Amino acid sequence: MTGTFATAYLTAYTLPCILVTMVRRKRRPAWDASGVRSLRKHLEMTQDELAEELNVRQQTVSEWETGQYSPRGASERLLSFVAERAEFHYGQPAGEGQGSGVEGEEAPK
Repeated sequence: MTGTFATAYLTAYTLPCILVTMVRRKRRPAWDASGVRSLRKHLEMTQDELAEELNVRQQTVSEWETGQYSPRGASERLLSFVAERAEFHYGQPAGEGQGSGVEGEEAPK
């Protein structure tokens, strides 16, 4: 590949890759502190019990619930899977439809 063809090929390949990366980075985490805490309470578990089920430390669950860190990667996917299996509604911003996104709770007035 030389000259104009090579430049066109690389541009056609790299531009979509850059755009996909930009879109992925702007994705908002599905789990914030109140969501993790609400899920745990919905499951009627302690931080230690949830940590054991997710194979993380209790301190990690605490950090998620205080907002120091957000679950990401495999932990984020596991929380989503657990929430769906428990019929727990998550990922909705407060004020859209079901209050805080927790079934049975109303938005503060």
